[in-house]
Amino acid sequence: MEDKIEIAFVGLTHMPPNNAALILKEVYGDRSIPIVIGLYEAQVIAYTHDKVKPLRPVVHDVVKELIDMTEVLLLETLIYDYNKGTYFTKLVFEDEDNNVVEIECRLSDAVAISLRCSAPIYTTKFVLNEAGLTTYVEGNLHNSPHNLAYNNAKTKIEQLQNQLERAIKMEDYETAAQIRDEIKNYLEN
Repeated sequence: MEDKIEIAFVGLTHMPPNNAALILKEVYGDRSIPIVIGLYEAQVIAYTHDKVKPLRPVVHDVVKELIDMTEVLLLETLIYDYNKGTYFTKLVFEDEDNNVVEIECRLSDAVAISLRCSAPIYTTKFVLNEAGLTTYVEGNLHNSPHNLAYNNAKTKIEQLQNQLERAIKMEDYETAAQIRDEIKNYLEN
């Protein structure tokens, strides 16, 4: 397995009408991964992050309770592959006999469970290279001699963001992935 890179939950943003972007960022780097998820999944993750207890337990609370009641330890969440807009993720456990057990899981569920269990989240260099975005901000861009270039870049990024939101709204996830990749390439150049 390729070297693992630790990433952390940074935040959530709303993407009208019924989606959100989950933002995960390298702990020791500048790359982040924006992941489109549903509003329900975003709400569950936000509950955990903000330490809000819902009136009734959600399935992630039940999973955490089961983990706590057994001799099993959640070692980590690993986002190990990315293909055509889909992230492949597994929860990695250690049982009472020190055997490692891996369970395939949806990324949003894995993040929600990891946050509840205070387990680290990792990805691979491949996933970060394919889906990650790098942004560099040096100094105060508004007072910079490169302000015009910054404003032009900002306008281009805003246009691409609007196109991305439209593609997601139309549930055209293949186009959304292409636009996301275009934003990534634009930010890196």
